[in-house]
Amino acid sequence: MSRLNKALIAFAGMSLCLSGTALARDLTVVSWGGAYTKSQVEAYHKPWMAKTGKKIISEDYGGGLAEIKAQVESGNVTWDVIDVELSDAIRACDEGLLEEIDIAILPPAPDGTPASDDFLPGTLHDCAVANIIWSSVYVYDSSKVRNWNAPKTMADFFDTSSYPGKRGLRKNPKVTMEFALIADGVPVNQVYEVLGTDEGVERAFAKLDTIKDDVIWWEAGAQPPQLLADGEVIFTTAWNGRVFNAVAAEDQSFEMVWDGQIYDLDLWIIPKGTPNLKDALDFVAFSTATEQLAAQASWISYGPARASAVAQIGTYHADDSINMADHMPTAPANFRNALQNDYEFWADNQEDLNERFNAWLAK
Repeated sequence: MSRLNKALIAFAGMSLCLSGTALARDLTVVSWGGAYTKSQVEAYHKPWMAKTGKKIISEDYGGGLAEIKAQVESGNVTWDVIDVELSDAIRACDEGLLEEIDIAILPPAPDGTPASDDFLPGTLHDCAVANIIWSSVYVYDSSKVRNWNAPKTMADFFDTSSYPGKRGLRKNPKVTMEFALIADGVPVNQVYEVLGTDEGVERAFAKLDTIKDDVIWWEAGAQPPQLLADGEVIFTTAWNGRVFNAVAAEDQSFEMVWDGQIYDLDLWIIPKGTPNLKDALDFVAFSTATEQLAAQASWISYGPARASAVAQIGTYHADDSINMADHMPTAPANFRNALQNDYEFWADNQEDLNERFNAWLAK
């Protein structure tokens, strides 16, 4: 064999090797940032990397399907596992943007109970596996509100006479419109029945009109605690785990108002066409095991999606005096007037209500 042929064969072998290395890229896991991603890094990422010897790249995003859709439709999928809200998971699956996830890959509970029986009702879907139950609440700084006048209901959030000052609201119709209807006197078990009508939508916007001039809009989960800490708002809606973190880790004097809380799920999805499908599936299975979900609950007050993990909820990782079970959205004292987010309603109506909400904002 000539030297030239040998060189060509060697070069070809080297190219194949480099190509294989390029294909086996790091796993990119996308979530919401802040204290929530920190809890996932500690409970999921670090143990998975230690177990597999592989690397995770953690990226933050603000939710929604636009980037996922763009990656899948362009054939250039760079996100491997993404944490999403339930309505987005359902919509993305229906639109063919996601890989299906066989629940047979999910590990059983420590006592051998199959995952299909251990996960809480409504947490397993064709293209998504839940990890947490969380809620949207509103919060105030108890050092700036007298105890005798502390807000107790959702109606108080909208009462600018008794509680003058700016309010923080998420720049999204989801939850915002439900809160408006609850504050306007709609019982929680009738909210979606009312919101499903044109009259109900107009009623929600009319209630929001009463505080529109006093609203500071937020988009990222880390913003509400910061708005409150900086004194820019007197009340703000927020995700309960972010508020807990501000209290437990940052010693803020914040109090949550659980009345009218809207609880929801976050789930793992895998975009269709990821070159890291095998590792993505392995990460989803690993991170939703009982031990990992219980470990996450020691970092942030979001409820695990598995019954066996709920039973293992212990104390806050940095303070044994804080019993995490008491701070979960589903704790009996917090759950008296709660509303579950209707993922089917939002999967069907998100685009239309986004347009109407944005038009209302622009007025």
